[in-house]
Amino acid sequence: MLQIEEKYDIVVIGAGHAGCEAALAGARLGCSVIMFTVSVDSIALMPCNPNIGGRSKGHLVREIDALGGEMGKNIDKTFIQSKMLNVSKGPAVHSLRAQADKQWYTREMRKTLEQTENLTIRQGEVSKLIVEDGVVKGVETLSGARYLAKAVIITTGVYLKARCIYGDVSEYTGPNGLKAANHLSDSLLECGIELRRYKTGTPARLDGSTIDYSKMAEQKGDRRIVPFSFETDPESIQKEQVSCWLTYTNEETHRIIRENIDRSPLFSGNIIGTGPRYCPSIEDKVVRFADKDRHQVFIEPEGLYTHEMYVDGMSSSLPEDVQHAMYRTVAGLENAKIVRNAYAIEYDCIDAQQLKPTLEFKKISGLYSAGQFNGSSGYEEAAAQGLIAGINAAKHLQKKEELVLDRSQAYIGVLIDDLVTKENSEPYRMMTSRAEYRLILRQDNADQRLTKIGYEIGLISEERYRGFNEYLEEVAKEKERVEHTIVGQTKKVQEFMNSVGATELKSGASLAELICRPELDYDILAPIDPDRPALPERVRDQVNIQIKYAGYIERQERQVEQFKKMENKRIPDDINYDDVPSLRIEAVQKLKKIRPSSIGQASRIAGVSPADVSVLLVWLQRKKG
Repeated sequence: MLQIEEKYDIVVIGAGHAGCEAALAGARLGCSVIMFTVSVDSIALMPCNPNIGGRSKGHLVREIDALGGEMGKNIDKTFIQSKMLNVSKGPAVHSLRAQADKQWYTREMRKTLEQTENLTIRQGEVSKLIVEDGVVKGVETLSGARYLAKAVIITTGVYLKARCIYGDVSEYTGPNGLKAANHLSDSLLECGIELRRYKTGTPARLDGSTIDYSKMAEQKGDRRIVPFSFETDPESIQKEQVSCWLTYTNEETHRIIRENIDRSPLFSGNIIGTGPRYCPSIEDKVVRFADKDRHQVFIEPEGLYTHEMYVDGMSSSLPEDVQHAMYRTVAGLENAKIVRNAYAIEYDCIDAQQLKPTLEFKKISGLYSAGQFNGSSGYEEAAAQGLIAGINAAKHLQKKEELVLDRSQAYIGVLIDDLVTKENSEPYRMMTSRAEYRLILRQDNADQRLTKIGYEIGLISEERYRGFNEYLEEVAKEKERVEHTIVGQTKKVQEFMNSVGATELKSGASLAELICRPELDYDILAPIDPDRPALPERVRDQVNIQIKYAGYIERQERQVEQFKKMENKRIPDDINYDDVPSLRIEAVQKLKKIRPSSIGQASRIAGVSPADVSVLLVWLQRKKG
């Protein structure tokens, strides 16, 4: 019998958000790539919430774009509502969030993939890794076809031995009734890869025509829409937006949940996977926060050409009859009809401590992984890892230095470092609080931090890079002008200061000094700045931020300098920790398992104390001497 055998540079297993970014990065860097999916209809699927971005996640999307990824561009094409979150707070926590038309998002991403040179899309289930002497050689599909490759990237999401559960109903299927991938797990175990079981969940989808919106608070998008991609012209995306709606659970909702809690597979023991702490089901919230008499529920459209509405805040795995009763207690949902039941989904994934910071497996050369398979949750976290895995797989083949972003460079650096260094016993979710240098890791300056890196890699075009440098020059020139423009104590100035509620000037001051006042900013000062040039909004915003928060930024940059010193103290790959005297047994065990690349990474490992780090430093210095 003739067996199909093809050769590629890179095989990508999975076509979710991680798989799409990995495949695009590899192909755009000149590698021949084949991307496998259990269904071409699931490419860039959004099986849960219909949005991209949000707190901290918006930072990731901006960073993906700055490096040359696709997610930001795709949501700019397909959003139906956009909102900048946390605008009442400082710019470090501003984060963009956009509601997507789910089907449109999927179609646009698939079109981008299909139009990319070097990239082949293939529907089929990968059932086996081909590994020889610790080196990946390709994959085999369920049909027996072999696809040989120099690198393989696993981005299976929640599909590995996926099981969907609500009440007593349990089906081995992927999200939205799509086929699960039931065979690859056994091959991974045979290759020495350790698997664990995680779970996530999703709420019901309701028929929007059966919802009474008059009982809810309307949630509109921003009047002025800000794009995710630094390449998107802001004027091109100003459009009419679709509203979301806010309502609340109540004591009757909670009573129904409490009376049926024993029927929830979360509490009956039918679900064994560990769920995400920061995205709990409604039954979990009612039990854990028993003092709360209500919880927020956002009703969000799934698209422009469907009545389906996503019930954000009420994910559940309760039985169908309980769901039916529970949802109808919420104001506005009294007569709502369920289109799709809520469910929990269990799946196989890994402890990412098996990976290097490059996302390559420590034990298998050329094998990379990204996304929920690495124990994370969220579309944005998946896409960020997929981009890095795709870049590094290409660099691996080209025998070039692979890309590792550190915690002071990007949220992506924080995300990956946390996954491969720290002990994560539940699905990992990115949050601003995880980034210790968040004052300089803002969403507005992602391009300043990462565009040069993306250009050097080869994912940012010459034209885009030239435009980026022109933007930097505009910002620098205007900052210098503002710092040297003095405003005197004229009658016009004093009247202006009174009109905006600012303290009158007692002496001349530069515009930069005035911007630093809490009640003033760059745009407010326009009436007393007659020589001001006409500048794009993006330039004005950046001038304002860099001047107003200069003291805080400089202080954090000094902290980063100290961090870099520890990160630059490299640990040899062949170090034998058993040879390091005075290291505690626990520290030796953890260091041998994770094999940190630097003293900085070693210091972040649970079980490695500051004293252990000092011992290691002294030993390395003696060896070097």
